[in-house]
This record gives sequence, C-alpha cells and structure tokens, in this order.
Amino acid sequence: KPAPCGAGQTCSDPDTKKTKDFECSCESDKSIKKVGSPATCEKDECSNGANPCGKDQTCTDPKKTVGSIGDFTCTCANGVQATGAAANCEIDECAANPGPCGQDQKCTDPNKAADKLHDFECACKADTSIKKVDGPATCEKDECSSKPCGKDQTCEDPAKGVGSIGDFTCTCANGVKATGTAATCETDEPIPLRNGPDLHGPRQGGRQASRL
Repeated sequence: KPAPCGAGQTCSDPDTKKTKDFECSCESDKSIKKVGSPATCEKDECSNGANPCGKDQTCTDPKKTVGSIGDFTCTCANGVQATGAAANCEIDECAANPGPCGQDQKCTDPNKAADKLHDFECACKADTSIKKVDGPATCEKDECSSKPCGKDQTCEDPAKGVGSIGDFTCTCANGVKATGTAATCETDEPIPLRNGPDLHGPRQGGRQASRL
C-alpha cells in the first residue's frame, strides 16, 4: 500500500485508533502541514527565483501544484535531461569538428565534465597570452603588412580582424594565386625565336637555292 503523503513529505499518525487523522508535513518546510491528505508543499520549483537548472537548460515542473518536491526536470539544448538536479550537458566543447576556435588557435575546455557550456577558451598559438572565452580570439590585424608575398605579387587579407592566421592570398600578375604563402608565378612557356637573317640564303620558287 503506497504512503498517503506525497514525495518529499513526512507522514505521522498521532492516534492509531483513528482513521484519516494522519498528518503530512513538507520535508523542505515542516510548518507546511495537512491532515488526512498530502500537503501542498510547492507551487512551481522552476519559478522560485533561483533556477535550479544550469545555464542554457530548460526547467520543467510537471506537478507544480500536487505537493511533490524534487520532480522538476532540467533539459539541455542537446537533449540531455536530469530530474531533481541540473543536468550534465557537455563532455568537451573542443572536441567538435570543426572546432569552435579559429585557425592556428588552441582550444581548451576546463570544465569538460562539469555542468557548464560556453566556457571553452581559445588561445592564439603565435601568442598564447592572447585569449578569448566562448569564441575565437583575435590573433592578427593584417598579415599583408609584413609583406609575405613575393616580388610583383599582390597581397590580400580578407579576415584581418577575425582572428584567422594564414588566410592571406598572394596573386601574381598572370592571375596565379596561393593562400597562406607566396605564389609560384612562373610557368614553363616556350621561348620565342628571335627574328634574324636566313643563314641558308634566299629561296627560289618556295625552295632554297642550291649553292654552286
């Protein structure tokens, strides 16, 4: 036979010879009591001012007026759930492919086993003191300022403020391009013959005249 009081409540029967004189008191607040039936210990655990779930989690309390404490559900954005406590939403944010940090940056997730999202850190490999939490760091301004392309080449850095290293483009005069390095502009083309006198003498009738 199930207990007459709801979950999270203490049941006491002051007189065993009487029926329906049992008393239900809320474990969270002993002053909340009711005789003969479960007490109403809560209204909505999800709206008590202090969200019991972690960041980026949705709190749901299906029995907000039945007097059941600890039955709320925490749901992560990725679908992971837990009842009566915050859910563990993540394993390692840096393990995603592609990773959350930019090119030539190192990703570190200090709380990979804890209930915390958006806490990963991006650090520039070229200068590890340049860091940013929850997003790629800005590791560069303009790579073309150091003139990484070869002679007679045009340098363009499209993402000079986005924190992407090695994305500059070198363009040759003939249109040949390379990204992240100087381009190879030369091609193997035949060398044109130079105009000069015919060493074999004049031709007659479309054929070369024979010498006597």
